[in-house]
Amino acid sequence: MNFNFELILFYAVLISGIIYLLDVLFFAKKRRSPKMPVIIEYARSFFPILLIVFFLRSFLFEPFRIPSSSLEPTLLVGDFVLVNKFAYGLRLPVLHNKIMEIGEPKRGDIFVFRYPPKPSIDFIKRVIGLPGDHLKYIDKVLYVNGEKIPQELKENLVRVDEQGNKHDAVLKEENLLGVKHVIYQNKDQEKDDFDDVVVPPGMYFAMGDNRDDSADSRFWGFVPEANIIGKAMGVWMSWNSDTDRIRWNRIGTKIH
Repeated sequence: MNFNFELILFYAVLISGIIYLLDVLFFAKKRRSPKMPVIIEYARSFFPILLIVFFLRSFLFEPFRIPSSSLEPTLLVGDFVLVNKFAYGLRLPVLHNKIMEIGEPKRGDIFVFRYPPKPSIDFIKRVIGLPGDHLKYIDKVLYVNGEKIPQELKENLVRVDEQGNKHDAVLKEENLLGVKHVIYQNKDQEKDDFDDVVVPPGMYFAMGDNRDDSADSRFWGFVPEANIIGKAMGVWMSWNSDTDRIRWNRIGTKIH
């Protein structure tokens, strides 16, 4: 079950705020005892905190936990990242309508968005294609607007996927028109080639850095601009569930 935390927080602010206001305007004046009813005491105590959290989360920064290995080796399962909510413009909470233009996603950004087939789920991927781009993916090599994206081999290795299966893989550094980042490719995985995909206006093409283990725009289509939540900035906490330990070396890591 997917909980809409934003909506729950909104209702918590709304209900506690109404109770707080009614108490100030009506109930407090009639109350003979200095002791407040429990519900009013809680509302008056938590309303300011909830309001601050709601404002910060809606307009400035939102935490996001990496749920899958689709962005390995850049981001690991259990990384907690900070998402800049105003990098691509200010939006109204809950309604998500943009009220102020500030910036747009750039090629190579890692962004969080509402999953197009099911917007109640948040996804995180890397921006590969901008509106109007012509994209190809042939033999596990990207082409953007006819330009081949260089890949430099860094290491041959064996990686274990989320199901516990082992894969002969390679670690490469990809230079996405100036944005250098690392990727994984499985040697034993079939090629998910596509030829001359044109990104429509108001849409973005997203892929994971774990190229052969990522459900992304190759399979479910483009990311509408209206679905974008924000830009991932850095790792503020990382928890390794296999060892039940904090990955101290990843805290403070900048995302690129």
